[in-house]
Amino acid sequence: MLNALEIVTTVLVGLMVGVEFSVAFVINPILNGLPDDSIVLGRAHGGRMLGAVMPVWYIGSLVLVAVWAIAGWHHGGAGLVVTAGALLILSVVMSLLLLVPINNRGKTWTTENRPEDWKEQMNRWDRFHYVRVAVIIAAFALLVAALA
Repeated sequence: MLNALEIVTTVLVGLMVGVEFSVAFVINPILNGLPDDSIVLGRAHGGRMLGAVMPVWYIGSLVLVAVWAIAGWHHGGAGLVVTAGALLILSVVMSLLLLVPINNRGKTWTTENRPEDWKEQMNRWDRFHYVRVAVIIAAFALLVAALA
């Protein structure tokens, strides 16, 4: 049973990392190459869509890692799993304090109501997101190492 939990958790976190990596290094660069009106609309739509899904994914991943850490406490790699969990907690805190406030503003923007500093806000979100991606990649790597 523990093996199944380890695999499901690692796959779920890995998929989350893939989505967030894709947003940072594929989707947003594509959108940023479009005309300003399209950038605003595309990022607003992405913010609404992913803003609805990602909280469940982050919290679900964190819960699974916590269950793994508890269930596997006396097995090899428990320290790595706990550290991965701490990094996922950090990513959730970063999200709530740094990224969600910008996302909540950005997902309501249209071509008519965007603020003058919308590009600066999007750049700030991107910078925070790069750090968050690095944190969750580290968490994922620790989970993979715990499997070995």
